[in-house]
Amino acid sequence: MNPAEPAPVPLSGPRFHTDPVELYRRIRRDHGAVAPVVLDGDVPAWLVVGYRELHQVTSDPVLFSRDSELWNQWDAIPADWPLLPMIGRKQPSILYTVGERHRERAGVISAALESVDPFELRSRAERFADELIDGLCGKGSCDIIAEYAMLLPVRVLASIYGFADEEGPALVTAMNDMINGGPGALAGQQHLAGAMGALLTAKAQDPGDDVASRMLGNTAGFTVEEVAQDLMVMMAAGHQPTADWIGNSLRLMLTDDRFAASLSGGRHSVGEAMNEVLWEDTPTQNVAGRWASRDTRLGGRAIGRGDLVLLGLAAANADPHVRADAGALTGGNNAHLSFGHGEHRCPFPAQEVAETIARTGIEVLLDRLPDVDLAVAEPALTRRPSPWLRGLTALPVTYTPTPALGGTA
Repeated sequence: MNPAEPAPVPLSGPRFHTDPVELYRRIRRDHGAVAPVVLDGDVPAWLVVGYRELHQVTSDPVLFSRDSELWNQWDAIPADWPLLPMIGRKQPSILYTVGERHRERAGVISAALESVDPFELRSRAERFADELIDGLCGKGSCDIIAEYAMLLPVRVLASIYGFADEEGPALVTAMNDMINGGPGALAGQQHLAGAMGALLTAKAQDPGDDVASRMLGNTAGFTVEEVAQDLMVMMAAGHQPTADWIGNSLRLMLTDDRFAASLSGGRHSVGEAMNEVLWEDTPTQNVAGRWASRDTRLGGRAIGRGDLVLLGLAAANADPHVRADAGALTGGNNAHLSFGHGEHRCPFPAQEVAETIARTGIEVLLDRLPDVDLAVAEPALTRRPSPWLRGLTALPVTYTPTPALGGTA
């Protein structure tokens, strides 16, 4: 590194949740499209903040591999390193599978999700959303994040995967405990793994019209353990970013005058808000990662064999080289990188499932609570202190109390 160059950027701290836009702008100014960063424990890595450079990395899965065994830092990583859940080793899930095996595995997942009837998915999302709002509507105030957004996606996903409805609440608790990373994280992970194993055992004996049964019935030769791992990955990847997509979109609609006029009507505004969030406030800020399979150069940087390359999705979306009009309404422009890019991007059917859950969740809430309003000043809203996922810690709102609808949910 040039002695005159600023020091590597710590990939932690309050800047990632107070003003990430300014942080990424400074990183690009000081370091260019590929910046040296340090993770917990001063572990070195590279953060790609350039749109074109990120596109280059994700378009070459051989040079920039998903195989974490290539990492040249494993000897320096302690067994209790806090980022091990984020950067795993020897995990039998699709996340770290490469080559033809990955393509086959992705095909199994996509086929299973493509078979989900979109009308049935929408119906289930509406049913669970109404059930949650029934518990809130009479109070006149609530926290949208804790009492709604963090509860809805996993309930819907569990339902289409094949879990019985009565198993949903426990799965919600386990998933959120695991994601929060607190004292209950390990127990949450164990509950999810145990529940997934029991589900697959039951579906092997009595298949149904659900995602788990379809994945078990594939002919690609995947083991039950591999299917269980992939279902857990799909559950985690589908739940938290979707919950944050709901929360971030509602924050935008409640605080931005461009959307305020249509809160009580126009469905088009919901879609615009959701798309704008994927550009400007994406739930997945940064992704770990890719590993260089040989020495190479990227964005003018010398990348060593085995170096970890992190995907700066939020920063790349705001790259002024491709977005001279950043800040303007994004309309129908879907060229953002919020779902990744290349063969390891979020499968398209999974994107459709997430969009249906998020959009339905927002629309049902606005239908049921049409005068919902922010209960605090916008500057009082805070974000989770994470460089990886960007979401609100709370979104307190008020509204006119209304009676519950009841129903069979």
